[in-house]
Amino acid sequence: MEPSLLGEILSGLMFFGIIGFLLLGFPVAFTLAGVSLLFGAAGMWFGVFDPSNFGSLPNRYIGFMTNEVLVAVPLFIFMGVMLERSKIAEQLLMTMGKLFGNLRGGLGLSVIIVGAMLAASTGVIGATVVTMGLISLPAMLRAGYSPKLASGVICASGTLGQIIPPSTVLIFMGDMLSSINAQVQMEKGNFAPTPVSVGDLFAGAMLPGLLLVGLYCGWVVVKAITDPDSCPATPVPPEEKKGLAREVLFALVPPMLLILAVLGSILGGVATPTEASSVGAVGAMVLAAARMRLSYQILRETMVATATITSMVFIILFGASVFSIVFRMLGGEALVHEFLNNLPGGQVAALILVMAIMFLLGFILDTFEIIFIVLPITAPILLAMDVDPIWLGVLVGVNLQTSFLTPPFGFALFYLRGVAPSSMATSDIYKGAIPFVLLQILGMAILFMFPEIVTWLPTVL
Repeated sequence: MEPSLLGEILSGLMFFGIIGFLLLGFPVAFTLAGVSLLFGAAGMWFGVFDPSNFGSLPNRYIGFMTNEVLVAVPLFIFMGVMLERSKIAEQLLMTMGKLFGNLRGGLGLSVIIVGAMLAASTGVIGATVVTMGLISLPAMLRAGYSPKLASGVICASGTLGQIIPPSTVLIFMGDMLSSINAQVQMEKGNFAPTPVSVGDLFAGAMLPGLLLVGLYCGWVVVKAITDPDSCPATPVPPEEKKGLAREVLFALVPPMLLILAVLGSILGGVATPTEASSVGAVGAMVLAAARMRLSYQILRETMVATATITSMVFIILFGASVFSIVFRMLGGEALVHEFLNNLPGGQVAALILVMAIMFLLGFILDTFEIIFIVLPITAPILLAMDVDPIWLGVLVGVNLQTSFLTPPFGFALFYLRGVAPSSMATSDIYKGAIPFVLLQILGMAILFMFPEIVTWLPTVL
């Protein structure tokens, strides 16, 4: 058998082998690295893999640890966890619920709006879904909301932190796409490629994030018109209306100021994402102190949670680096390149196929696992086909947002199930997510047909 063909066969088996081990429940990072090492050893045995290729791993790891852009990840996570501890989400939910309660579907609209605000100020999906589930779900069920609609609204709104900046996923994708795009452009003879910054990706994701918020709100309005029993109005008692304007102002102004300080400085070019993330971390502590919620215990809990989440993400990244080296050197990247280039339909067909594969992987894998495995393989090919890197990154972000809502491993569904009352059936939670998955697919289709929604704001800024 031809060595190149044998290497391609091994690379394909390695990819499906990793998926199989993950489905069996093995830890992601160790599965990525362990299975890749086994297939690397098999490649050495058959003479199609050179072990000296692993010599680049230390430089990669040092590069990750010294990358200034990636420093923003733990800082944004710290900001999100600290804001969750400061009870800002609770106050927002309760206040917005009173503001929209007189409208049919008003509670649902308030949850979506608060979800968008929390996404722009925290970006921690698990904490957002749990907080809204604990506060809003009982209120919606008492008001007579359909369990399916209530659970769907909460899960979908909680996942907006995936696409609305400052998203940690966008930070990783921005860093990856920047280096991949530079390499592709240099291979094409362009030795001064236009850099792709995390700030550009943040700017490109703003309008698509608002598009999803609009689609979610539109669905609640449609349900309020066509099925009013599923989302009845919850009139606010007259005594609670007193001082409501002041309460709304007090609840909205602090997070809005933080959002403006963090995102405004990035989009305005005043600060880098890393600098803005440090401002956000300090601002979150200031807000917590203003609410008398800043203590040694809360600070310690926040730091432990930040270290845990950051370590989990980076160890997956380290394992994915081993996979990337073995897959590429066995010839897997060349195989994918040839397959995508030979598709009838060219760039459009290749992009649709990659998006479809990522969507299907979202049923069984986490977002970070998918971008660390699939993006390094497919992005060089798509960028070589002149796909705009910012457009590609935002499309991937919207696509992978569905991975939090699709069974059997939709984490937002798990988070809500953990705090939902036992009277609510798990099937209601799963069924409630389906319309919002379809809305996300609709949003992705709109972005596919109108790339200017993504590219306009980065161009203007």
